[in-house]
Amino acid sequence: MPENKGDAAAATTNKAKPKKVNLLDHHSIKNILDESVSEIVTGKGFPEDVRLSNIRLLIGSIIITIALFAQFYNKKFPENRNFLIGCIVLYPFLKLLLIMHTKEKNAILFTHPPADSFYSTGLVVSSKLPRFSDMYTLTIASADPKSISAKPTVEFTKSVTQWFTKDGVLVEGLFWKDVEKLLNDYAREGKKDK
Repeated sequence: MPENKGDAAAATTNKAKPKKVNLLDHHSIKNILDESVSEIVTGKGFPEDVRLSNIRLLIGSIIITIALFAQFYNKKFPENRNFLIGCIVLYPFLKLLLIMHTKEKNAILFTHPPADSFYSTGLVVSSKLPRFSDMYTLTIASADPKSISAKPTVEFTKSVTQWFTKDGVLVEGLFWKDVEKLLNDYAREGKKDK
């Protein structure tokens, strides 16, 4: 008997837990769909490109460091006036740089081209789920649209009610089929042009 309980527990932990959301929470629905899209695209051999995220983290760290230096500088106010003026000028400049560098907009994933591909660019995968709407739009575009191997952008718009049960559980098989079909459409678009 104890072996059966252990086997049942092991089988339970090996099964993936269903992805469940509150159907009244717009942000959690979009978040779980976006996470699933990222899993699907990276599972298809497109490695994630984290350079943009790393640059944003670096600029954010510099901004925080400047704010900490301005707050905890050794000297009192009249003596540190020039230093504070420098921090005050530098802080919004870097904040503006951070905002301008954010080309993401609705992008949820940037990828490199697949390792075995010579004639491909990475992808920019973006999504939209407008507030008070059930229509989810997923777009796949080339990460380098000016490249000779860039393919046309493809997208679909469907109701999220097609992918969730009444209890808020994501029916992953249906969603995966739709995303994989969009990836295949993107790959096929490039072949038509050649």
